[in-house]
Amino acid sequence: MLAAELKEQMQSKRDVLSDAHATRLHRAISWLGCAAAQQQEADLQFISLWVGFNACYGVAEEKLQTLAEREIFQRFIYKLVKHDKQQQIYNALWEKYSGPVKALIKNPYVYQPFWLAQRDASAADWRERFEKSSVAALNALSRQQVGELLCIVLDRLYVLRNQIMHGGATFRSSVNRSQVQDGCHLLGHLLPIIISIMLQADNEDWGDIYYPVVNI
Repeated sequence: MLAAELKEQMQSKRDVLSDAHATRLHRAISWLGCAAAQQQEADLQFISLWVGFNACYGVAEEKLQTLAEREIFQRFIYKLVKHDKQQQIYNALWEKYSGPVKALIKNPYVYQPFWLAQRDASAADWRERFEKSSVAALNALSRQQVGELLCIVLDRLYVLRNQIMHGGATFRSSVNRSQVQDGCHLLGHLLPIIISIMLQADNEDWGDIYYPVVNI
């Protein structure tokens, strides 16, 4: 679904959306549109898609501030899956992008303990943990355990996000092309679905946004 279509849907529902929810979705859609304009630059496209995803799940709640960011988006995922009545997320992961999903799951370069092991010899058991995590992900895929699967997939993409956003990768590097391209394919298909589900579930409490629009 294109950003323009989602924007049109949002405008048709503007009367029933709270200001915070409308702002959240407006920002996410804007970054989805930005990503669409970056077809030739996978790094920039992935960054734009992650910012759009971040706009969807980011919440300004004091009780959540002690949680790591990945824990916050994992909570968001289960809320999202609850409202996915048409199983759009599972269909995307299983039917359309099962190849990139499996490739990402089996790629150690987007598994955080792998990188910890490069600096700390005590983390040498990363391979065994990686195999268990990969098996768990593939089992979740085959058993239609959407929440568990999406958490693992996005956790892998979160490692890629950190690598790029924190200067741990070279722009247009050939070293990490496969995971960046897989990340773009997956997130590029998932983000419109996420936004669409949130548009329909307008009665859900998606939380307050960090940076509301303020007129001074």
